[in-house]
Amino acid sequence: MQVLVINSGSSSIKYQLLDPDSGEMAASGLVSRIGESVAEDATTVEHRSDGRTLEHQGAIADHAAGLRIVFDLFARSGHDPRTAGLTAVGHRVVHGGEVFYRPTLIDDSVVESISELSSLAPLHNPANVTGIESARTLLPEVPQVAVFDTAFFHGLPEAAKTYAIDAKVAAAHGIRRYGFHGTSHEYVSGRAAELLGRDPAELNQIVFHLGNGASASAIRGGRAVDTTMGLTPLEGLVMGTRSGDIDPGIVPHLVRTAGLDIDGIDNLLNRDSGIKGLSGVNDFRELFRLIDTGDEAARLAYDVYVHRLRRYLGAYLVELGRVDAIIFTAGVGENNARVRADALAGLERFGIAVDPDRNESKDRAARYISPDGSEVAVLVVPTDEELAIARAAARLVA
Repeated sequence: MQVLVINSGSSSIKYQLLDPDSGEMAASGLVSRIGESVAEDATTVEHRSDGRTLEHQGAIADHAAGLRIVFDLFARSGHDPRTAGLTAVGHRVVHGGEVFYRPTLIDDSVVESISELSSLAPLHNPANVTGIESARTLLPEVPQVAVFDTAFFHGLPEAAKTYAIDAKVAAAHGIRRYGFHGTSHEYVSGRAAELLGRDPAELNQIVFHLGNGASASAIRGGRAVDTTMGLTPLEGLVMGTRSGDIDPGIVPHLVRTAGLDIDGIDNLLNRDSGIKGLSGVNDFRELFRLIDTGDEAARLAYDVYVHRLRRYLGAYLVELGRVDAIIFTAGVGENNARVRADALAGLERFGIAVDPDRNESKDRAARYISPDGSEVAVLVVPTDEELAIARAAARLVA
């Protein structure tokens, strides 16, 4: 059994071909800089399979062209999806709105509905649709399944998902907390339960998905009861280039005093804020290099980042009442011991502690980083959204 997983971004396509049962990956790759002008010798596709890497160099006009190149590289590596008897193609779709809250078999009406939800995710859903349409053209006989980032948070309690604005306005425009990174939060919390040897229904967990985009969730008995991202992926934690929480009054203030229009404000908050807006960089390795040279702006950016993590940790501790596990995942969460240690520093009275040696370990597997006998297990669990999407697609098709 093989499933091709496609994650189509605005100028990129990430993909994996894998067995959803074993998790064994036959091939993976990245198409980058789609629609951009690049030099003829610039690498725009890297395809990895059977221990070797194949590359494509040169400009890629659009997503359809990118996927055609990918399929040619698949054929050269001996894993052509067109002849491999695929079980399904699984597509990551960022926003499902109120319409989609479980994996969904794709047809023309589903594509149209995902497109209509683009007003809620203008940076993501149009690109997701483009990838879907390209894959359906190349693999017309293979079932295609949409798996939605928002699905895990669809059932949030009313008090957690409702914004305190005019109810009629909210209802008319689909305004509620949707949450994102749901596939990761669901997968990681399930893996944590396996590591603990416990039934997820027995556990209260806090998950920190910390990458360039970042979110946290409170999970009670396997169900999400709160999360930091909201109507869009902008709300919540400080991120690489996104502001996270701000006073909404900042928006009209900037319109009046800085002359910014809606597009300018959107660009400011999504692309020029967060760690980048405060320090000038959004890579944590570069941020720590600046901190270690005494750069005060970098130090402040990091302090603001950790302060926001701790604020939500405290809120979720109170909301859950009892916490069995705190889990870190994604690029920063899995690889940055300094962030993990600082986020949980001084919380021993709450049963939360980090073992320095375990925390600094370079082990890439799911693992404990709390001391033996800790009341609250602190874990690092690598996320695998592609595997989760592949399994969801395979289950639906079966």
